[in-house]
Amino acid sequence: MKKFLFKTLYFFLPIIIISYPFDYIVSSYLNKSNRSLGEFEVMDDIYNSKANCDIAIYGSSRAWVHFDPKIISDSLNCKVYNFGNDGHAFDLLYLRHLEFLKHNNKPKTIILSVDVLSFRNPTGLYEAGQYLPYMLWNFDIERYTRSYNYYSRLEYFIPAVRYSGKRDELKIVSEYITKGVPAEKYRHNGYLGMDLEWNGDFDRVKAKMQAYRIKWDQERINLFDKFVNECKEMEINLILVYTPEYIEGQKFVTNRKELIKLYKKFAKKYNLKFYDYSNDEICFDKTLFYNAIHMNKKAAEIFTSKFSHVLKTELKIDR
Repeated sequence: MKKFLFKTLYFFLPIIIISYPFDYIVSSYLNKSNRSLGEFEVMDDIYNSKANCDIAIYGSSRAWVHFDPKIISDSLNCKVYNFGNDGHAFDLLYLRHLEFLKHNNKPKTIILSVDVLSFRNPTGLYEAGQYLPYMLWNFDIERYTRSYNYYSRLEYFIPAVRYSGKRDELKIVSEYITKGVPAEKYRHNGYLGMDLEWNGDFDRVKAKMQAYRIKWDQERINLFDKFVNECKEMEINLILVYTPEYIEGQKFVTNRKELIKLYKKFAKKYNLKFYDYSNDEICFDKTLFYNAIHMNKKAAEIFTSKFSHVLKTELKIDR
């Protein structure tokens, strides 16, 4: 038996010795990438404590393309960072929130961009590769992504296993090692305005279905309730914002008004400010959107400037 154990150890020891340095090198280069729609850049700032800010902006893609941190920063004379996480519902937005607080000071204010998809139950882990450099022995990432059934348990706890078969990621790392890490960034303080025109995605969806009804997940709603309570306990000023959405897109979601009522209910229950821009003039101008739920860069700048004035009053900033 001892002989068998010794042979087993003798076989696996070189693999163990090699796997961790390999994992470390690949992860170190990958988290410097400007790929994955800039999600690596945001997480790199978080883990290197470069995301300290007075105002943190949370939300999905509607956050990271709608709120320009520089406009708010210049207007309010404070540090602002946009943590918008593309394609994710509230559970994974909360995960990013946890990682942010682990490595950075808590912000004075969190602006949470809410929408009709915040409490949905996604069918898969969108842009799953964005977690690769950070998930080894990270119990929070394991906890909040395991339910998506994308990564196996071994991939969270054994070095290098999760990189097996990841040709695209390994190719990126190989390029960085030989040619250097690109200096160009995809996002700036988490934000990137989309200089795009209407792309017709919404028209194609409408051609296939007359309307859409959102199904909400109670566990994500409960997690949202927990998050609001935690912000209260930490004395973080939480502000809910529903940014402009193209009016025809609003009409397409049959139970949208029910969700707005839910956000208003939370705001009333916890005495939160909820700014709903569903009837803002931007919503009625198709040229200010590149699809039904996303404003283009021009509109984002108009909206952010408008909202900055609201924030000045809300945060009692005299400037």
